[in-house]
Amino acid sequence: MVGLDNAGKTTTLYKLLLGEVVVSQPTVGSNVEQIPYKNLTFEIWDLGGQANLRASWAAYLRSTDAVVMVVDSTDRARIGITKAELFALLVNQDIVNVPVLVLANKQDLKDAMDMAELSQALALHTIKQHDWHIQPSCALTGEGLLDGLGWIAQKLKNKQTTVH
Repeated sequence: MVGLDNAGKTTTLYKLLLGEVVVSQPTVGSNVEQIPYKNLTFEIWDLGGQANLRASWAAYLRSTDAVVMVVDSTDRARIGITKAELFALLVNQDIVNVPVLVLANKQDLKDAMDMAELSQALALHTIKQHDWHIQPSCALTGEGLLDGLGWIAQKLKNKQTTVH
């Protein structure tokens, strides 16, 4: 799980794990947890989002089954940086054809960008080598988080049943 600092990655991770909001500090390095979902267990790595940590994201991509990009839907000033970081990840050969979930976090705030605005700002329509989905979410309430995991689960199930 990647995203800029203050996007809500750690809050998302622990809301999924514990069902509650935990007070967190900026992540230096990573947090990793096992998240049960229906008949699956997701191993989710929450990677620090500060500028000096983003270069290390690529080191975590080998053996990745899905990418989750958490976006602060209110952070219009840095949406261009979010887009650049997303597209820098997507060229990595370790994640070719891996599904990409964009969690549009902080949808509870009145100045949050809607899905159309975020999709356009992130140029999601230009992503051709990955299935992608943008999911409105709020890490504080949990809204949309399980829907996002459900989308990933369905994509992984489809991948397993596809004959190559």
